[in-house]
Amino acid sequence: MLALPTTMRVIAGKYRSRTLKSVPGKETRPTYDRLKETLFNVLQAAGKLEGAAFLDLFAGTGAIGVEALSRGAAVVHFVELNRKAARVIQENLESLGITEGVEVLDVNADEALIALERRGIEFDICFLDPPYQMQGIYEQTLRLLASGSVLKDGGVVIAEHEKRFDPGDGYGKLARYRKLEQGESSLSFYRKG
Repeated sequence: MLALPTTMRVIAGKYRSRTLKSVPGKETRPTYDRLKETLFNVLQAAGKLEGAAFLDLFAGTGAIGVEALSRGAAVVHFVELNRKAARVIQENLESLGITEGVEVLDVNADEALIALERRGIEFDICFLDPPYQMQGIYEQTLRLLASGSVLKDGGVVIAEHEKRFDPGDGYGKLARYRKLEQGESSLSFYRKG
């Protein structure tokens, strides 16, 4: 049975209540609204979001990156290997009239991090949400973010993962400073120091 396309909404900010297209089927797993709300409340309370350069790795439909733009991020780069999902991100940006301060890269996370580093691009915040079953990707991506120059010193990485899986307390210069659980999902917050 084919899954029908569904829509999601932007929770707050400039694009509040606007709908976003989703990718039909089970190829992407959107972040639930309550978890998304928690994530952005933490970032805004810490004063991290306004004017930030934001990297949305394993972006799916781009809902997290769009929410970041809606709440004050200056620039968002979306990285999504699945071409159908990357097209949906582009369509979502177009439907909201977002043409500046965004880039969609349809390559894997490692390639994107290397390419962004070569271009001298740095981020204040990185959100990563790989498919839960790809647990090895967490360590690999966190190690790249810790050792490279894409994440600014003092920059924050948030990893969404299953509650029963622990992506680790730290990697090199990247140390976890907070973990929040909601339902079956968790958010691990890391800071580059």
